[in-house]
Amino acid sequence: MGGALGAVSGGAKGILVRYPEGMKIHVQYLLSGCCVISLSVAAFARFEVPAGPALGAADEAAMEQVVAGESQVVAGRNTLSRPGNGEPVCGLGASFHAGRRALLRERIGQGVLVFRGLPEPRGYQPFEQDKSFWYLTGVEGPDAALVMDAESGREVLLLPKPNARFEAWDGELWDSADEWVGPLTGFLEVRPSTELEAVIEELLGEDEGRSLWTSLYPNVTGMDASDRVRAFDRRQERDELDGRVSRERALAQHLEQRFERTVQDCSKELTAMRFVKTTEEIEALRRAGLSGALAMLEGIRSTRAGLGEWEIASLMSFVQVREGARGPAYYPIVGSGPNSCVLHYSAVSRSMRNGELLLVDFGGEVDQYTTDITRTWPVNGKFSDEQAEFYDAVLAAQLAAIAAVKPGLRLSTVANAANKVLIASGYGEFIRHGVSHYIGLEVHDPSPDLALEVGAVFTIEPGLYDPERNIGVRIEDVVVVTEGGCEVLTAGVPKSRADMERLVGEEGILDRLAAREGQ
Repeated sequence: MGGALGAVSGGAKGILVRYPEGMKIHVQYLLSGCCVISLSVAAFARFEVPAGPALGAADEAAMEQVVAGESQVVAGRNTLSRPGNGEPVCGLGASFHAGRRALLRERIGQGVLVFRGLPEPRGYQPFEQDKSFWYLTGVEGPDAALVMDAESGREVLLLPKPNARFEAWDGELWDSADEWVGPLTGFLEVRPSTELEAVIEELLGEDEGRSLWTSLYPNVTGMDASDRVRAFDRRQERDELDGRVSRERALAQHLEQRFERTVQDCSKELTAMRFVKTTEEIEALRRAGLSGALAMLEGIRSTRAGLGEWEIASLMSFVQVREGARGPAYYPIVGSGPNSCVLHYSAVSRSMRNGELLLVDFGGEVDQYTTDITRTWPVNGKFSDEQAEFYDAVLAAQLAAIAAVKPGLRLSTVANAANKVLIASGYGEFIRHGVSHYIGLEVHDPSPDLALEVGAVFTIEPGLYDPERNIGVRIEDVVVVTEGGCEVLTAGVPKSRADMERLVGEEGILDRLAAREGQ
């Protein structure tokens, strides 16, 4: 059983997985040979499960609760509490970020590496750090910089000088005089940002042949993704009335002029490190998946004809932040009826109608890591026959792709497994997009053309779209490659037709709000 940690027993209705710690996770079959965990305490996975002996009486009773609909995700209130409880934190921990820096130095081999974090935002919004800089440092404050010597391993973190006036308005800020910065981050040298060029000159020494490195990878925060940012930067540079180069390219040009040597780009080495996730990263992705799953469940429960798409979007945004997310990983795609066929629909301005489908593509960001979940369900809680045919084909395609995942394959093989099912079902003409993309710090993480390795994380999201009938169906989950196949990190949201219909029939938060307003 790929990825299982405990013994399994099963029967016609389902199986029970017993973990060594005594935790029980009840599982319900979706299709032949496949199942999804329906009840868990913040622990989700997907397994292929063989038939087994009949369940015992106690296990049958427990499974009846799942079949009866008592399969909601249960999460302890502290599961996704904010790290630090209001105090500064160093990302995923000083050792994680130190390990990233050490690996980059090893891959570069020689020379001096220079990186800059982002400045204060232009508007009234919270500061968000560039994800590449955060990946190397864990530092969340503005105007920070990092200089490293690849050979000696010397590292210098540069932060702004203290500013009491700013802190009176914004609270505790990362600055060069804070005594907690060194112990928190693991940096032995913390100096003012004004000394950046002096530190570079110091590390370069008198060797005119020493290499100077920076990353030309575009700065990315929050809802950004490098595929969009790169395109924006290119348009800006080519604009005859603008012409500005990216922040990263401007830094490289300045360093070349100031230190009279060619600056080399380490973005290839840096992004390659992100292909295989560490244990800390996978746990962050789990937390993001849980937050998104809880939000999606409430969105499904609250769906009613006559409500606005924006009401579902705002409800899910509220729930995911309450459950640990800093905010959205991308704008919510909440498309009803004809909007279910618009792949990246963003207006969320239409009222939902009886008999239509609602397609929701939604994900949050937790500890800088993102999730990406899509489900499609009937607004009135009952699939029509033609909707059900589309839905079953997409679900079968996704399950086939999940079953195909294993180390050594390429994403194209996974996509072929899904598309083969859709084409065999006679729906090939309704395929409008690819099946997978990598995910991690960005919702569209860098996409190397490499064979899958244990720890690689990506989405599986087949879809079918028929604008003439206003039927669009997409089902999307995030998976991590394991030794035996893959684990679904977003399996907290069921996806069988029966479960989707059942969830729509349950009382939702918006139902309770409406009842309260009507009193």
